[in-house]
Amino acid sequence: MALVLVLLVVLLLLLPLGWFARKRRQRSVESPVPVPAVRGDHSGAFTGKYVATTTSGDPLDRIAVHGLGFRSDVSAEVWSEGLLLARPGEVDTWIPRTALRDLRRATWTIDRVVEPDGLELVEWMLGSRSVDTYLRLDDPSGFDAALAPLIPTERQAS
Repeated sequence: MALVLVLLVVLLLLLPLGWFARKRRQRSVESPVPVPAVRGDHSGAFTGKYVATTTSGDPLDRIAVHGLGFRSDVSAEVWSEGLLLARPGEVDTWIPRTALRDLRRATWTIDRVVEPDGLELVEWMLGSRSVDTYLRLDDPSGFDAALAPLIPTERQAS
């Protein structure tokens, strides 16, 4: 019994070490741009859950830096100049219109599986890195309708 408890304590101590090692490996990931004072016309605000941001195309490679590492509530505000993700306890994340690459649906990402197409996947450029942000929204079809006009036309056709 004592051996099991010791093993459990060791494993619990290794968890934060792994998290800090991931953050150290990702220190070259650029910060999101600051939220601009002028965001254009407001197209809608959508509530739900922020699930994760991962390296684009790799739903198991979570981005842990710049406050993007933890799940939380989210208010996703669509503006004519971009997307604002406001999460309690984190600095707001601004995704400029020029950084948006694609909008599609997903069923799973790291540590979250939902019904088919139950997650919104927003692909965008974080500096020079392509990332995917996963959201579980209360009104996904309204979000799609508001954000789709901001996605580059060549992506909408595919």
